[in-house]
Parts: sequence; C-alpha cells; structure tokens
Amino acid sequence: MTRNAARAVAPRTDLSLSPVARYIQLATLFRNRIASGEWPVGHRIPNVDELAGEFSVARGTMREALGLLEQEGLLERMRAKGTFVRRSPAQDYSHKLATDWPALISAHTGAKIEVLEQRVVTELAASDRSKGRPASKYQFMRRLHLREGRPYLVGRFFLEYELFKQGPPLQFRRLPTLPILHRIAGKRIAKARQTVTIGTADVDVAPLLQVPLNAPVAKVDRVAVDDAGLILYIGHGIYRGDSISMEIELR
Repeated sequence: MTRNAARAVAPRTDLSLSPVARYIQLATLFRNRIASGEWPVGHRIPNVDELAGEFSVARGTMREALGLLEQEGLLERMRAKGTFVRRSPAQDYSHKLATDWPALISAHTGAKIEVLEQRVVTELAASDRSKGRPASKYQFMRRLHLREGRPYLVGRFFLEYELFKQGPPLQFRRLPTLPILHRIAGKRIAKARQTVTIGTADVDVAPLLQVPLNAPVAKVDRVAVDDAGLILYIGHGIYRGDSISMEIELR
C-alpha cells in the first residue's frame, strides 16, 4: 500500500482533543512531517484546499499554520507553483545530548551564552533538597544558549557559592558551567546524575527558545554531590525538541 493510500484509510486527526489553537497544532504536525522526511526538502506540499479538507479546518486556519512555517524558513510559497519545503528544522538545530560526564564537559563548546538573571540563594526547592545535603549558599544563574544566533537551551543552575567564587565568577557569564565545575571541583564530585523527561514549552520558555507555545521540549535535570552528600551543583535545562538527539550504545 502506498503512503497516500495508507493515509486515506487512517483515522482522521482530531484537533479538538487539545486546548492549543488549531493552527499551532497543525504547524507542529507539519514541522514534524518535514523533520521526518515525509515532506522532503525541495518538494511541493499539498495545497491549502487539500490540507484544509484533510483536517476539516477553514482555509484561514490552514494559512495561519503554513504561515508560521514560512516565517521559520521551512516553507516557501511560490506564485502559480505552490508551496515548497525549503529546509528541515533538524538541519539547523542539532545538539547531541550527552550521556556521560566526559561528553557533558564538552557538550556546549562553541555556544554563545546570554545571562537572563542571577542572584545568591540560601535555600533550594524541596525537589532539589531531596537530592543531597544542601550547602548554606548557592549562586543561581539562568542563561540562554545559542548556536549561530539560534537559541536551543534555556538553563538554570545552582552552584555552591564557594565554588562559584573560584570560577572565577566572570567565566560563568560566557562559558558553559560543567567544564568550569570539572576544573575547580572534579576531584570532589563523588556522584553525578542526569534525568531526561519530555515536556512542552510554556509561556515563559516558548519565546526564549523561539518555538510555539506547547511545542515539545526535553527537560534535563542534573546533580553533582561530594562524598559527604553535599550538593555541589544542580542544573535544570530545557532544550527545544527539534534541537537535540540522544544516542545510547546498547551493546
């Protein structure tokens, strides 16, 4: 059975199941079709009438969805010829999510970093306190990571304050955190863990990552403790979903 025939008998996509605006749902679906190769780069996509019929939406809704992808440079509308795929999001946003400490240290080499906020805190959130024994004071920073001018990560970290001062502090404004942490406290780190979960971009994160509201994101939480269980570092990162890949050697 051909791909077109398979789609003809597939259940119709129900856009009423989500509170997200329909044009955003459609833009996300079409972005995924491009990334997966179902809509190949250089090929013409179905016209507005065909797509509106496929999803039972108004032509205006479909134009809004396709307009978002045009703004992102994924689609190009050509008069009298149709709309063509110009590039894949996967081609421009690629970051391999590291799964071991050595890879983490070099993961953000070459990234540009912008500090969004910073302050000293004397208490961690309950979920973070459960990961070890808190220190008396931490330096908090929230930063945006970019490659070639495009944001791919919003990260925040809590670093034990004495370690932060050893940095020195200025380095944390322009360099990735973990290489600095490894240099100043590598021998003190007894355990380090990373947890990855899948979520969606909220109203705060979506504009920073330049993705639609509720677009898929990967949430990465990291913690490093010393032999006594003292929390040296806690990191929380939110990656745009089309920017990362993760490979794990199985055997």
